Order: sequence, then C-alpha cells, then structure tokens
Amino acid sequence: MPTRLNPTPSASLVENLRQQLMRTLPFSKMQKAHVDYFLISSTEAYFAPDEVILSPADGVPKNLYLIRQGCVSGRRLIPGFDETGFELVAGELFSISACYAGRPVTSKYIAIEDCFCLALPIVVMHKIAKDSTPFSDFLNNRILHLLEESREVLRNSFASKALSEQSLESPLGDLALKALVSVPPKTPLRDALKLIHDKKIGSVLVVDEAKKIVGILTRYDILGRVTLAGISLDTPIYEVMTTAVKTVSVDDTAETAGLLMSRYHVRHLPVLKGNEIVGIISERDLFSLQRLSLNNISSAIRAAEDLQTLQGCAKNIRKFARNLLGQGVQARQLTALISHLNDVLTAKLIEYYAIRHELDVERFAWISLGSEGRGEQTIATDQDNAFIFMDGEELNKDRYLAFSKEINQALDECGYPLCKGGIMASNPDLCLSQSQWLARFARWIEQGNPEDLLKASIFFDFRSLAGNELLLHPLRSYVTKHAKATPRFIKLLAENSLHWKVALNWFGSLDTKELDGIKVIDIKLHGTAIVVDAARIYALANGIEAINTRERLAAAGRALNLPASESVAWIAAFEYLQTLRLAAQINGHWIGNNPNVVDIDALNSVDRTILRESLSKVRNLQQQLELDYVR
Repeated sequence: MPTRLNPTPSASLVENLRQQLMRTLPFSKMQKAHVDYFLISSTEAYFAPDEVILSPADGVPKNLYLIRQGCVSGRRLIPGFDETGFELVAGELFSISACYAGRPVTSKYIAIEDCFCLALPIVVMHKIAKDSTPFSDFLNNRILHLLEESREVLRNSFASKALSEQSLESPLGDLALKALVSVPPKTPLRDALKLIHDKKIGSVLVVDEAKKIVGILTRYDILGRVTLAGISLDTPIYEVMTTAVKTVSVDDTAETAGLLMSRYHVRHLPVLKGNEIVGIISERDLFSLQRLSLNNISSAIRAAEDLQTLQGCAKNIRKFARNLLGQGVQARQLTALISHLNDVLTAKLIEYYAIRHELDVERFAWISLGSEGRGEQTIATDQDNAFIFMDGEELNKDRYLAFSKEINQALDECGYPLCKGGIMASNPDLCLSQSQWLARFARWIEQGNPEDLLKASIFFDFRSLAGNELLLHPLRSYVTKHAKATPRFIKLLAENSLHWKVALNWFGSLDTKELDGIKVIDIKLHGTAIVVDAARIYALANGIEAINTRERLAAAGRALNLPASESVAWIAAFEYLQTLRLAAQINGHWIGNNPNVVDIDALNSVDRTILRESLSKVRNLQQQLELDYVR
C-alpha cells in the first residue's frame, strides 16, 4: 500500500526530490513553490516487478502517478491483436487523460522492475493545474511540449554551425521590412531610376491610384530592358516594368518567400497585410546573415555551365541543410527545401545534356520516384528515377538510354549515389513509352504477385521532374481509378508492409540492435519506411492523388472519418523520426556506414521519450492498416 513520504517532510528531503524533478518537464518550467506543493501532497508507493499499478478494472483513478525510480509498462489490449505495450521511465507522468476525463484508464500499467512512484491525489492535481500554467499546459499538450523541448536541444546543438540566426519559420510580419517606395505607372524612367539611385534600393513598385500593385522595376531589369535596349529615359515606367507581380503576406514565413523567389526567379517580393502593401522584402534582406541561401544556391545551379560547378552547388545544398537544422527548421520544411534544390540541380543536368544529345524535351519526361517523388529527400539519398517518352519514339530508345546514363552518372558525381537496385532511368526496363508504362502499372495492379509488388511500391510515388509533364497524367489517372477498385492489390501491398517491424519490444521498450558495439535503431527501416508504406496504401485504397506522406496521412484520416487528432499524431511521429534521421546524417558520424541509424544511448531523456511515443504511434498505424486491409 502507498505510504506517505512523511507527515511533515524535512526540508532536505523536499530539496533533494525537487532537484530530481526539476530536470524534466513540466517541473523544469514550474515555480519552486508549485513543485514543492506537488511533493508534500504526494504519497510514495513501491511496486514489485510485474505488480499491477493501475488497470481499467480499478475504475476512475484516484491519483496521478509520477515514476520516481524504475520503469513501468503500459499494456494495451486491441481487439484482434496480441497485447501490445509502451514503456514509461523515471520522470514520466501517467494516467493523465483518465484523471482529467474522470474515466478508467484504457491500459494496464505494470511495474517492469522495482518501481517507486509518487501518487498525487486528483483534487490536488486540479489545484496545481489551476495555479501553474506550465503544469496545466503540459498535462493538456504533453507531446507538443516534449517536441518543442527536443527541437530546442537540437537547435542548440547545431547553432554553432549555422550561418544565420534568423529562422526561416519566422512570419514576414516579424521581420524588419524595408519601407515601400512606389511610383505611378506614367512616371518617366528618368525619375524612377533617380529614385532607385538616391534611396539606394534594388527596386521600385508601380501602383495605381487605388494603391494596387500593377508592376515592378528592379536594378536587374534596367540593363536588359532600358540600357541595352536603348530606351529613352522619358519613357513611362509602365512600358518596361514587370507585370503579374508575385506577392506574399505578413503571415507567410520566410521559407515561403524564399521558395517563391527561387521558383519564379525573382529577387523582390511586395509584402501585403490584407490588401495593403506594407513593405518589400528582397533576397538579400531574407538571407542577409547567410553566406548560403536558397535563392543563391538555386541561382548558382541555373547559371552553372559545367558539371564541376554543379558539384560545388550540391555540396552547398548539404551545408545549407545543416544551417537550417541549426535554425530549428522542422523536418517537413527541411526535406521540402532539400528536395526542391535537388530538383533544380537535376533539371539543370537534364537541360544541359538534352542540348548535347539534341533531344526535344517535349517528347519525354524525367520521372522522380521514392523520397524524391514525395518531396521528402534527406541528406543521404541515392537515385530513384525513371524515364517516359511519347508513343512512336521507340526507335529513339537507345538515344534516351545514353542520355539517361550520362545524367545518372553526373548525379552520382554530384553526391547522389547510383541506386544499388538499378531503379534509374538508364535501366532499359525503366525507360519506356507512355503505353508501355500504362501496361506496366496495369499488370502490377491487376495481376501482380507479392514479390513483384514489393519491388514496385516505389513506382507509385512518381512525379515529373523535367520534360513534358502531360505524359504522366494518364498514368496518375489510371492508378487513382483502378487501385482502389482492386482489393486484392491493396491487400497484397498491406501484407508486404507488415513484414517490417516497429523498433519496440513486447513491453514497449526500444528494441535496439548492436552495430559496431553500439546500441542502435534503424530509424528508416523500423520507423519512417513503415509510415511511408501505410500512407501510400491508404492513398491508393481511397483514390487519393497526393504523393507526399504528410498530405496522404491527412487525406486518409479524412477519408476514413477518423478524429483529426489521429492523423495529426501519425504526422507528428513521422516528422520527429525524420528529424532524428536528418540530425544523424548531417552530423556525418555514420555508425556502420548506415546514415539512418541512431545511437540510442546518445539521446537525451526527452528524445528517448518522444522516440518511444513516436514508434508507438507508428505501430498503431500499422495495426490499423492490418485491421482495414488484411484481417
């Protein structure tokens, strides 16, 4: 039975316990008086190994538990499955949801080893939650707080390597925007250029009487449109300005602005608050503290005239990714930025070699597959690509193969290794006409055996990277329509996916392997790859056209009428695991030459907790997939 710490705990005992508690959330954020009140109001209880601490049969819990010493296994019974578990360690609270909702717990909590817990009466829990905002916030949003703590640790660990102190997640409204300088459409060029010179600015906006943007003229435009063209300086500015001006909102992030600049080859973006122009942001403003920027790198790639220059650009992409991780940029944004820059580099190579081979880019398309197709590339990524050409071009296949081989080799020289499985455009089996690709997808969906589909899964994450995008539209339409209408196909995909096991043992503890004498988990093989598979299967089964894993999970949740919290939890787990992979890859100290393994003993207590939580969500997703399509 629980025994009270002491009718009147000594100051030294409270001091020692407070020091222990204040190493972890939420206590590290709480006032000393509230932590002390938690301690003196608690009862200490000892539980022997395998002793049940709390179970659904006990009814509504009377206490909130904090593990002071030892480990606890929470075991959950899901109909149709063996009992599964999750592990809790010293410093963690449990029965939070049940205590708040006034209902029995849904899991059985059992001591794994000698276990000492502090039991806080529910009535006291509510009182502390009322008085202490950090305590209340943590109980309501535990995982969000742990994730933020993890991001802070990661941000600090890379901060010394980062080239910029400004986070790309900052809303533009939080940045110091340059004051607006504008002129009417009929302003003579002479006046506009003098304004640019006198104010030492890079551009001038052109606005009408209603202060609506109608154009922009930049220093970059002047040489080609005015000087070299011999335009009179008496010419009204509207005759040479750029129209259809791209804009951003004060609520958009710096990341969004950077992507727009790179995608549309512009250097200045007006910033709007509602319909009002509040300033302008330039590429120099956005990345003023960085030697490397998204637009700098993409501009350098597009201007490159040889392979050696592109090799340097590829190295800068990896440096840029490290800097962004140091700024605290999240996995979703970071992988999207990496994928975008890799796309720009690959497209440049295709453009360069298409000219050398005298090929018409409208007669073919370069297909991205796998993580590149999903826009989720990490630092350590090999090539996954294919090739499609117009029907009637079969006689040119050898030319296309020679062209593709040069690109695959060039990418390898830029640091994107050749695919060991041969999933590349230079493979004759993957350089096909539109009709041949349609027949290939039809065979996979309608007749594929388990072994074929195990190899084919990556091909369902396809998109056009360069060339004639229209060539892929019939393939996307066919897959979207026929996959969901073929239950056998979906069942085989799901069965294949279940071969991969989440890195948790029966108790819910981290299931590690030893590599070079270090306890590790392959985060990709036993984590992210399982989520990617499940998201792909749900998308195919429900006619969802999205390719990105995050978008697929969100759409699948809506299609299955699940609570939004369920798909949000899947996405959060996936992105956390991706962050761990990126951190390991960017550090460059790969264990056993595997860029996807993580040294478990090197993780701090917060990251170990979130890793267990994330893998538990991945296992729940896999179990849901099994229930839906296999059983």
